[in-house]
Amino acid sequence: MSSEDTFGVRLRPEIVAVPAYRQGRPAPADGFKLSSNENPFPPLPSVVDAVAATLRDLNRYPNAGGGDLRARLAERHGVSIDEVHLGSGSVALLSQLITAAAGVGDEVVYSWRSFEAYPGLVTVTGATSVQVPNRADGSHDLDAMADAITERTRVVIVCTPNNPTGTIVTAADFDAFMARVPSDLLVLLDEAYFEFVTDDSAVDGIPLLNRYPNLVVLRTFSKAYGLAALRIGYAVGPTAVLNAARSAAIPLSVTDASRVAALASIEAEDELMERVARVAMRRDRLRDALLEQGWAVPQAQGNFVWLATGEQTVEANDAFFDAGLTVRAFPPEGIRISVGEEESVEKLLQVASDIVQNLPNGHSGKRLG
Repeated sequence: MSSEDTFGVRLRPEIVAVPAYRQGRPAPADGFKLSSNENPFPPLPSVVDAVAATLRDLNRYPNAGGGDLRARLAERHGVSIDEVHLGSGSVALLSQLITAAAGVGDEVVYSWRSFEAYPGLVTVTGATSVQVPNRADGSHDLDAMADAITERTRVVIVCTPNNPTGTIVTAADFDAFMARVPSDLLVLLDEAYFEFVTDDSAVDGIPLLNRYPNLVVLRTFSKAYGLAALRIGYAVGPTAVLNAARSAAIPLSVTDASRVAALASIEAEDELMERVARVAMRRDRLRDALLEQGWAVPQAQGNFVWLATGEQTVEANDAFFDAGLTVRAFPPEGIRISVGEEESVEKLLQVASDIVQNLPNGHSGKRLG
């Protein structure tokens, strides 16, 4: 149905104009899905058992407040239970926090390209996106982001590692940035891929909460903990800010299955983090191989790599798909490729080698020299 074919129903034109969030296309038969940054390992039996136990009570509403999980997370991070808020994925928390702070006439500043849901979340609130271009290496230009703050700015989003480019914000750069941010301006530090980071210079947001009362840190169980299908994330920050987010939340959106799965995953964390370490090592090997092929790949710190295919993005995406690999294309900029099963790596590199050889000389996706 087009924006004009609404049977006379009056809709907000700015909402009709926003493309809906699009999932990566399914993998072909016997192929590999590398489009959604999912953890390639299957869930642990202990987590499956914990989820299965909740099925007996499907006729009851969930314990959506999640006091047990919030208490566990509060203890871990050295905060009070009221300084932890649960949501159905970190994207739901982003929505609540942006809604709580920004409305018509306000602005939300973030780097671009970054997480593709940001523009839609901002538009839904009635606020305006202020997109600050990434640096040439795919990282945030924090100085330019600070320069973009005006009297109308109500939220700044910092994504590290940045999705889809994989680059980090360092602790030193984040401190310098926060020194320029007004103390009453909400800063959302989106750390959905925090557990995959191996660079010691990267910012770790939660220990900074005592220093910055306008900071909220977002994390998720979808990626490192392998709970993507259950949709659960959490925010840590000032109680007053999180209370506003709770007011903006859809009631009862955190299910018992997701809550108990998160608790069971924390209990099995040693085993899960060993998997995360294996993914990170596979990521580094993959990036090294792509660099050897001639790609200019940003320093990857999530569970994915970024290929700046530019105007050749659609053709490159099709080449991967024809080889049995689904990747995430962002025309006309590039392709994000999740670190998947070990068996996917050789095929991925074969296709990538053919693509980079056909990129024009001087293309931004190619290494100089």
